[in-house]
This record gives sequence, structure tokens and C-alpha cells, in this order.
Amino acid sequence: MKFDKYNLNPIIKTNLDKLGFNRPTDIQYRAITPIMKGEDVLAIAQTGTGKTAAFAIPITDYLSKNKKKNRQIRCLVLVPTRELAIQISDVFHQISFNTGIKIMSLFGGVEQDKQIKQLKEGVDILITTPGRMFDLISQGYIKLENLETLVLDEADHMLDLGFLKDIKDLMRHIPFRRQTLFFSATITDKIRKLAYSIVRNPIRIQISPENPVNKNIEHAVAMIEMDDKRFFLERMILENPDSKILIFVRTKVRAERVCKAMERANIVTKTIHGDKDQKERFKVLEDFRNNKTKILIATDVSARGIDIADVDYVVNYDLPDKAESYVHRVGRTGRADKKGNAVSFCSKEEKTLLKDIEEFIGAKIDLIKIDKDTYQETIDFKGSQDKAYDWQSLIDE
Repeated sequence: MKFDKYNLNPIIKTNLDKLGFNRPTDIQYRAITPIMKGEDVLAIAQTGTGKTAAFAIPITDYLSKNKKKNRQIRCLVLVPTRELAIQISDVFHQISFNTGIKIMSLFGGVEQDKQIKQLKEGVDILITTPGRMFDLISQGYIKLENLETLVLDEADHMLDLGFLKDIKDLMRHIPFRRQTLFFSATITDKIRKLAYSIVRNPIRIQISPENPVNKNIEHAVAMIEMDDKRFFLERMILENPDSKILIFVRTKVRAERVCKAMERANIVTKTIHGDKDQKERFKVLEDFRNNKTKILIATDVSARGIDIADVDYVVNYDLPDKAESYVHRVGRTGRADKKGNAVSFCSKEEKTLLKDIEEFIGAKIDLIKIDKDTYQETIDFKGSQDKAYDWQSLIDE
């Protein structure tokens, strides 16, 4: 079924066509109709399969067909990070172009005066992180008594970041009768319990639950000692000079250390993590998106806000502490119908984490076999391009 067969606002159909959205993805096909009917939905699908559009399309359609004279917040999308708020806002803006719907992304780390001004002018759809939202609720600038739809996106990550109390507090500010939508790439018993406690009669929509990782991604793992990882990363980057590479590390301090190690090897890299101010985070992501920066080092907090279509490699420099974070990390490559590669560096201290990841995704990750000579050669590697060994040939094997 194509989008032109749906009973959507013709303006939205035109926008979808211009965006190249001809036929819905699986999650969009399964979710759009129930949402259009006003039903509560709990949806779990692989990262990169179009979850945002799955709720943005029916929400913008409803609001464009049911406008009210006094502009007020009618849809609230709650997200864990600033980057994700911006990403989702961009999708809503594209889909709702020329419909007259007012959309706003709201987050901390920036001055609130401009945000307050925009709220006073009227907003239909508010995409926000919990902290700044509650600040402005307490100041009386955000009123949610006319809310019709609540969306919790990446709710599992919000719980990981300690937002459970905020989510429960939010229920005191919004109408009991509303539509509630949960969207995520992974789900836990804790999330399921929360979801069913705040919705009426949710429909569970789950695409490929037995395999939470996008099938377009090739996975490989190399056994590398913790202190040697920087040498292997250097070599991988130099042997893939045209590739866009996203590297995940465990902490902010480690991100900066890896960045400096690459700089000593004359490799230009950027970092993104919670200690960066918002303006710098915007600039780093934009440079990565536009290929001004080819190598980006990130922490898990940023994993779900990086929606860039052409990431060639995701490198797990450190394995994540939680297995589900692996899904979100590697989901930054192989998006939509593109192919992607995920390479993990696993030290002996991380073998338990690797086992947890393999159990979570229900598959063994292919091992890159590195003999002693090749291992030592890589530690001694100084950027020479004439060595026979290269990462891609090993991954292909």
C-alpha cells in the first residue's frame, strides 16, 4: 500500500512525495492506521526503520484536519536528549510543511527567553526533554490541559537516564483522556509495565522482535587489549580514508582521550558528549552530516540523536555496559535501505559484555581473527599505506 492510498491531507501527501516517501515501512504500515483511529500504541521496531514518521504522519494529519482557533499544545513528544528533540522536530517540519501547524523543539543548555517567546506565540506540537519542560511548566509558560496526544520516544533510554519520576509527574499535568504512544527500538519489563500503567487499551506493534538489529548491518568483533585499541582504531581509519566513521566510547573523559590519541596520529576527529555546550554539539553534528568531519567520537547519551544516513562504520571502541545500547549504537549505520558495518573492539575485561550482547541480539558476532604478527604489526603501525593487511578484507572474510 502506498501513501497516496491513505486518507491523508493532500498537502501531507505532497510533502511525503517530495521527501521520497512513496511506500510505508513495516512499522509505519502497522502503526499509522491505529494512530489515525485515536488508539494507544506501544511500538517496538529496529532502529533506522522510520519510527519517527510512523507517529509524525498521523499526528500532523489529525491536527491539520482539526484546527482550533486558539493555538495550544495539543501534542507533546517527550525525548531523552537535545539532539533527538531536534531530529524529531525536523521530521515534523518536513511532513507538515504548508499545513499551518506550529512545531517547537524545547531543551536545556540554551537561553530560555526565545523559547518563552515562541511558546507565547502558540505551539501545536512540542518536542521536548523533561528538564526544560518542567522548568517552564513551573514558571507557568507551558500549559498542557488541552493536550490530546502524548508520545514517549526512546522511553527505555529515558528510564536509564533516571526520568521515571519526571514521566510520572507529567501525568499530573495532562488530561486523563488522551492518546498515548510509545515508540522504541528495544523494550524491557520495566518499560512494558510503565507503558501499560499510563495507557488505556494499547495495541502492541512489534516488528522483528526476534532480531532487534537492522538486517542491513554487518557485524564483526576483534579481540584487542584495552591499551592497544587506539592503534587498531588509527589503522582502521587510515585504511578507510573515504569512510564516515562513528566511534562509541564509554565516558566523556575517554572520548577526549581517544580524540587526542587520533590527533597525535594526525587524524582529524571531533567529539560529542554531555560536557559540550549546545552550540558546539549542533556544530559538530552538522559538520559530520555535511562530511566536513569524517570521524566522530560519541558517548551513549548521543547515540539516539545521531540520525545521519551515510555512516559507513560504527566502531564500538568500548563495548556498552548494557546490551540494548549496542542496538542503538549500531543503528546509526545501515539506515533505511543502506548497508552498514559495525565493528567492535573487545578486551578480555569486556568478554562478559560481548556475551550479553550476543544473547540480547540472538546471534553470534563474527570474530575477526588476528594472528600475533598482524597484531604486533598494527601496534607498530605508523600510517603506512603499503601493508597487505587491511580491516575491510578481514571483515569480508
